[in-house]
Amino acid sequence: MKLICIGRNYTDHIKELANERPSDPVVFFKPDTAILLKKQPFFIPDFSDDIHHEVEILIKINKVGKHIDKKFAHKYYDEIGLGIDFTARDLQNQLKDKGLPWEKAKAFDGAAVIGDWMPKSKFENIENITFTLHKNDDIVQQGNTSHMLWKIDELIEYVSKYFTLKIGDIIFTGTPSGVGKVVANDVLKGFIEDRQLFSVTVK
Repeated sequence: MKLICIGRNYTDHIKELANERPSDPVVFFKPDTAILLKKQPFFIPDFSDDIHHEVEILIKINKVGKHIDKKFAHKYYDEIGLGIDFTARDLQNQLKDKGLPWEKAKAFDGAAVIGDWMPKSKFENIENITFTLHKNDDIVQQGNTSHMLWKIDELIEYVSKYFTLKIGDIIFTGTPSGVGKVVANDVLKGFIEDRQLFSVTVK
């Protein structure tokens, strides 16, 4: 099982972190050990003082595929979910400044929240899905899949050029603007439209 993550897929998020707009999707991985167990709190690791939440639409791959054409990509998933890509922003910035990989800042234990799944058939248009992250009952991130630079099927096509997709693999499709620091006792709740798909307490 792979967690395949896409960075810089929303223009407003690129701007808020003062990053360059990429010419191709930015791809990185999280190991399965990064998955936060259901109903467990997220513990802030001792190596960072600046952990950020990044809410993202998730796609679960349902069959093996390689070199998938965009027009066939819709056949490779039938569930859509929501999650958080927790990021040690201070550590990430240090690594970026040195031209080093991000894994220590993105792939640590507990850094991937995976909420409940919804059938793709529930959505009239997967390119128009609204999702939100609430922190202590305030909306801090709000996005819509229509604002993605690369849409879901385009991401599947791109990623499958390089990596064989296998049953159970999950694609994190990128985060909208509004990312921010979490502190102890924060409660994070994620919604697709009006349905809550996860709730996580920060310790």
